[in-house]
Amino acid sequence: MTKAGVNKKEEYFQKLKTYLEDYKSIFIVNVDNVGSNQMHQIRKNLRSEAKILMGKNTMVRRALRILAPENPDYEKLLPHIRGNIGFVFTNSDLKTVREKVLTNRVRAPARAGAVAPVDVYVPGGNTGMEPGKTSFFQALGIPTKIARGTIEIVNDVHLVKVGSKVGASEATLLNMLNISPFTYGLTVVQVFDEGTIFHPSVLDIEEDTLIGHFVSGIKTIAAISLAAGYPTIVSIPHTLINAYKNLLAVSIATDYDFPGSEKIKAYLADPSAFAVAAPAAAADAAPAAAAEQKAAEEEEASDDDMGFGLFD
Repeated sequence: MTKAGVNKKEEYFQKLKTYLEDYKSIFIVNVDNVGSNQMHQIRKNLRSEAKILMGKNTMVRRALRILAPENPDYEKLLPHIRGNIGFVFTNSDLKTVREKVLTNRVRAPARAGAVAPVDVYVPGGNTGMEPGKTSFFQALGIPTKIARGTIEIVNDVHLVKVGSKVGASEATLLNMLNISPFTYGLTVVQVFDEGTIFHPSVLDIEEDTLIGHFVSGIKTIAAISLAAGYPTIVSIPHTLINAYKNLLAVSIATDYDFPGSEKIKAYLADPSAFAVAAPAAAADAAPAAAAEQKAAEEEEASDDDMGFGLFD
């Protein structure tokens, strides 16, 4: 290996190490069918929020293995270093950066042998082609008719299914009809965030959903703890409340009193007393509140006059 090649590898290793240390989050992205000009535009859009680093998989794996003793979490990246991938390093909001990564897409024609990322339909209608090409449509099982001296497709046709390879005839037909059914750009494969690696679909989960799952988990743990008689942080409040309820029940059923049960016993003995006492207390409070408000208004008025008349 030449000295220039060695220096290039060392430079790449140092850049990867710097990015791993400076950025807490990494998007592992697939770059299939992404051209150099499109990559330049993506770098430009992410300039203020992220850095993109490409490299040979063998070189990336070797660098990560060398750096793993310093940070064992880097080993979690190794199983995902396969195929045509790259890294997007960022410290910004993951949802915002992912949206910018995914929105830069370029429309492209179908090529024979390419795997279709979406279903491809040929719309019904006039194609503008001469009748001599009818046999080409028949070979693909596309129903047509001759209208005004040109070929017309009778109805929409599902030409290529998602995940299947585009055949040579299908690619030729789509090009003849000037249909570019695919769009290409970076796709996020995995997300590495502060030592944890997960699928990008996790970013689509809303905070309310996470809180709901968390609360549901707490309720489940509390129920299991209470049923098993095993105290936990989430079950202790329920245990204390249930014990207090039992004490109240025992006090009501016996002659034993304590401060918490005296009022309940009094209410059970004469509920009407409490029904009368509440409105009476409210009625007594109303004149007192009115008197306080009047006194406050008089005091405010005297403060405004400051003890002087208008022309003093």
